[in-house]
Amino acid sequence: MKIQQISIFLENAAGRLAEVTRVLKDGGINLRALMIADTADFGILRIIVDSVPKAMEILEKEKFTTKTTDVLAVTVPDSVGSLAGVLELFEKNEINIEYLYAALDKAGETAVIIFKVEDVEKGLAVVEKNGLSTTDHF
Repeated sequence: MKIQQISIFLENAAGRLAEVTRVLKDGGINLRALMIADTADFGILRIIVDSVPKAMEILEKEKFTTKTTDVLAVTVPDSVGSLAGVLELFEKNEINIEYLYAALDKAGETAVIIFKVEDVEKGLAVVEKNGLSTTDHF
């Protein structure tokens, strides 16, 4: 199953990350996974939240520049080598991974890894064909 990730473009300045998380907190939005990448001038905060429509409404109201992207949230056993197995599967099936990050907490006895792949439909098909699980909430 695909889920939506929100990307928020932030100036690389003190307090901007705190500001966006404060705005989301005040709006009742729960962060489930996050990742930030930066350059000298700006950063991209990528988040998975409990309510994308509500988060987007809040962020747009506060004038944050945002974009939504479909990603895969793949559940893997919380054990040695689980991620390596999924990466090898993607390699074997020529799925290009643009980036990945992990969720903030475990989902039971599994971990959740967020994958941004070049072709999300192909990636999803490979995941499902090989008996891996995806989740739309955690």
